[in-house]
Amino acid sequence: MKAGSRLEQLLTRGEFVATAELGPPKSADIQLIKRKAEILRGFADAVNITDNQTAIVRVSSVAAGKIALDEGLEPIIQMTCRDRNRLAMQADILGAYVLGLRNLLCLSGDHQSFGNHPQSKNVYDLDSIQLVQMFKNMRDEKVFQCGEEIRNTKKSEIMEPRMFLGVAANPFGDPFEFRVVRLAKKIKAGADFVQTQCIFDLPKFKRWMQMVVDQGLHEKVYILAGIMPIKSPKVLQYMKNNVAGMSIPDELIRRMEGAKDAKAEGVRICVELIQQAREIPGVRGVHIMAVEWEEIVPTIVKDAGLWPRPQVG
Repeated sequence: MKAGSRLEQLLTRGEFVATAELGPPKSADIQLIKRKAEILRGFADAVNITDNQTAIVRVSSVAAGKIALDEGLEPIIQMTCRDRNRLAMQADILGAYVLGLRNLLCLSGDHQSFGNHPQSKNVYDLDSIQLVQMFKNMRDEKVFQCGEEIRNTKKSEIMEPRMFLGVAANPFGDPFEFRVVRLAKKIKAGADFVQTQCIFDLPKFKRWMQMVVDQGLHEKVYILAGIMPIKSPKVLQYMKNNVAGMSIPDELIRRMEGAKDAKAEGVRICVELIQQAREIPGVRGVHIMAVEWEEIVPTIVKDAGLWPRPQVG
């Protein structure tokens, strides 16, 4: 075991895992974190705690993750390269570890121009590949990015943060063939698990997974397929036209437009995608991204046949 987290234990023993997402509040409202944790408890093996999601200021992922942990969830702390230099990143992973957090997802982060501080300066001291490499070295080589051992004095014990490390992957961006090359770089840098961009174009995702399997990458990393429940056809149309790296078939938009209850249809589509993704060789679980719609996660997990969730010893 690299970190011994619940997520790592389940993936190691071959369980098909389900992760979800908890967006921290845009205020100091601790009760909102607790309410979302109560909704998700028992329906996800681990829960991503987003880091200034969509470049909007929120409660820090480490702080929200600690609260979620105390509420009975296993957090996956997200960390973006956008907001921190290597000093802050290493300090935060030490802080997360001493608070009991054991999973971390390394991200570039949405550009600050999308958020509520478009004039802010980005950092990008490291990119997401360098970030996972730095954290892997902290865990496995027991050294900081500068090469110093992780200890207080030369005679004191080395005490490294041991985290199960994840990265994101977008199977749909251009150039398509390059997406597997980029995944291979992230795996080589130290990724233990991968959560993909949300899937709407299943045939294209299957082609990407076939390339992953052909290169044997599925045997080096655990791949979780990203799934997003959609409330309306307008949301799908907006994402198709305005979000880079998305692939959304027109037939899916027409299906939503023709539905009497768009929300219910969005859930049905979500459940169907989970069931189909589960049959794709190399897929080891799903990551449900119900952005600010955490209430729907229990329904999706139950309808997809993923409940109850397995236990760890």
